[in-house]
Amino acid sequence: MSLAHDMQLAARNLTRSPGRTSLAAVTIVCGIAAYVLAVGFIDWIFVAMRDSVIYSNLGHFQITRGAYLEKGLADPYRYLIAPNDKALDGVRRQPGLETLAPRLAVSGLISVGEHSAGFLGEGIDPQREAAIGRELNMVQGRRLTQPNEFAVIVGEGLAAAIGARVGQRVVLLAHTANGSQNAVECTVAGIFSTSTKAYDDAYLRLPLAVAQQLVRTQGATSYVGLLNDTDATDDVVAALRTPLKDAGLTITPWHAQADFYTKTVALFSRQLAVIRVIIALIILLSIANTLSMSVAERTSEIGTTLAVGTRRRDVLRLFLVEGVLLGVVGGIVGIALAAALAALLSRIGIPMPPPPGMAHGFTGEIRFSWGVALDALLLAMLTTLVASVLPAWRASRMNIVDALRTGR
Repeated sequence: MSLAHDMQLAARNLTRSPGRTSLAAVTIVCGIAAYVLAVGFIDWIFVAMRDSVIYSNLGHFQITRGAYLEKGLADPYRYLIAPNDKALDGVRRQPGLETLAPRLAVSGLISVGEHSAGFLGEGIDPQREAAIGRELNMVQGRRLTQPNEFAVIVGEGLAAAIGARVGQRVVLLAHTANGSQNAVECTVAGIFSTSTKAYDDAYLRLPLAVAQQLVRTQGATSYVGLLNDTDATDDVVAALRTPLKDAGLTITPWHAQADFYTKTVALFSRQLAVIRVIIALIILLSIANTLSMSVAERTSEIGTTLAVGTRRRDVLRLFLVEGVLLGVVGGIVGIALAAALAALLSRIGIPMPPPPGMAHGFTGEIRFSWGVALDALLLAMLTTLVASVLPAWRASRMNIVDALRTGR
């Protein structure tokens, strides 16, 4: 028998018991739709978190000198990169580079009236940081705009700790590169928040020229690169690693520094694997039950089929095709339902409370992709195929005489 003939017979057999077939199909549809929606929601979280990390702080890669990332916290000015470092010229010529921005790490005390708190800060070039910081959420006030303005933007938690408000004058006290102390007075231009509460509780930003004046040094502790395509990050890093290493510089991709992001991805990926197994088991049991009952009801018919010369492997194949056909139809309908629900829920928005480590909630969406849809369809097909094996085997192994006596 041809596959087309098998599918035609399978479709007829499935319509014999519309109630039982519909129940099995609904189980598949709901399971596949739930899987696609769950994966789509988590995919959206991954992309939103990734973009927030990249476009509010880390960029796509960071260039530092030597072991700055491991040892630079204690003595950052030992690892300065000169603004005219020739190795950076090759980076600036890299295809796909949108911007390369210098940063200077500073730390010390910030004071407002009688209130003081320790801070970690970065001197930045406001023009070059405009693209990198586009995901930086300004809770109040404005961003830094001028390279020489004596202004700061302060993390939301740090501002709350010292009672700083937009427009207030604050004093920054820091150790200089030679070990002495220096202070500058700045105006609070704005208060920002990011996806990481710990960052907002400790960090501030000020123009690079003002930061250099505060710590009495030139150069930068890091250069942050932004690319036109996030997916090209690893290729660009690999291309630049050797020439930068020869110049004593280190290039680090964003994901190597985004510890919270990588741990979240690992956790959610494990949860998705569990969801996949649960849905597969539900479909497996549903299809196995449907086909087992079908075999029991059609015992006499199967015996007659075998008695007239139909080969056992043809009977086996027919029941396998029934299961897979049910999986394909249920999978396609489930994917279509998920696509419609994803579009609807994304338009409405899914309000979410603040996750651990974040100060604010967010409005979620569901990211539907054809890659996930294909994965869901394969899940439905493979699960129904596996579920069909045992009932199909039993049908093909029936004793012809006993089968013919059934129901008489």
